[in-house]
Amino acid sequence: MGPMEEKLKSQLEKIKLPNEEKQQQARVLLDGLFKPVAGLGRLEELLIQIAGIQDSIQLEFRKKAIIVMCADNGVVEEGVSQTDQQITAMVTSNMVTGQSSVCRMCKVVGADVIPVDVGVAADIHTPGLRVHKLAYGTKNMKLGPAMTREQAIEAIYVGMETVKELKGQGYRILGTGEMGIGNTTTSSAIASILLKQPVEVVTGRGAGLTKEGISHKVEVIKEAIRINEPDKDDPIDILSKLGGFDIAGLVGVFLGGALYQVAIVIDGVISGVAALLAKQLCKEASHYMVPSHLGKEPASKLLMDALELTPIIHGELALGEGTGAAFLFPMLDMALTVYQMDETFEDYDVKPYERYQETI
Repeated sequence: MGPMEEKLKSQLEKIKLPNEEKQQQARVLLDGLFKPVAGLGRLEELLIQIAGIQDSIQLEFRKKAIIVMCADNGVVEEGVSQTDQQITAMVTSNMVTGQSSVCRMCKVVGADVIPVDVGVAADIHTPGLRVHKLAYGTKNMKLGPAMTREQAIEAIYVGMETVKELKGQGYRILGTGEMGIGNTTTSSAIASILLKQPVEVVTGRGAGLTKEGISHKVEVIKEAIRINEPDKDDPIDILSKLGGFDIAGLVGVFLGGALYQVAIVIDGVISGVAALLAKQLCKEASHYMVPSHLGKEPASKLLMDALELTPIIHGELALGEGTGAAFLFPMLDMALTVYQMDETFEDYDVKPYERYQETI
């Protein structure tokens, strides 16, 4: 084990569970409001969870952002995507200038978009882009490991340090996004190993493959797994051999959320894979993960089940970029306005509702 991995292990050992006392206080507060108990359903559970994460019943969502890890994948040369790698650079640049889908959505909900070049296969000179480029894309995983173990750990650190920096700037809730042509191939490969499922079960159309395209994609993934023989009990080995810098960076975001006590919203299947890798590296990290939607990719529900999380939104979304996480932000904001209401049953001298079944 190298020095960077030893340091990572040491940092993960510092992660503790969210504050249960604050969660209980938030639950009591919600139950005392002049409304039916658990009237906001799962959204109340999320508010309670976040109270523990933020270590306060005074919840803070005003400053929020989507971290978008951007990187290319060498496996694209196998024809597993409808488009080529130049799209990654184009969309990454558009994120910086506010022209991508997630940027337009975040402008509506008052969130920032933080794109990070962790491995795009081109130099992007758009001012404002965070550049932590580890390489110009990963290698072709069908021919061998996508990256070295050291590169995977470096990418994890990029994610962790990004969370640390944003926490210092006042952000208290962050969403996860990605941009990288070919990353539904890498995420399907990892999902197959983590979920112990056949490649066919966890592989979908990505950005729009034909039936023949999906069959080819499945065969490429199978060959990559056969060639690399990832150790199913070693998350970093799986990540380095079959993953991408974008996924590795997101693993770091989830671990950073747990280390620095910031709620991290999961987007779709790609960030779901990163979340499950993070959970395998540190079980406690899962308590800082907030589900948003159930994506269209086949592995989505399996990943949520493995994470023991229940998505709020069921819209068959497949846009990527963190757009599903962005959809959750206004829902949390609206739930928070109820949480912050002044009217209680005591104000009206009325007996409050009773909670007959705990939801957390």
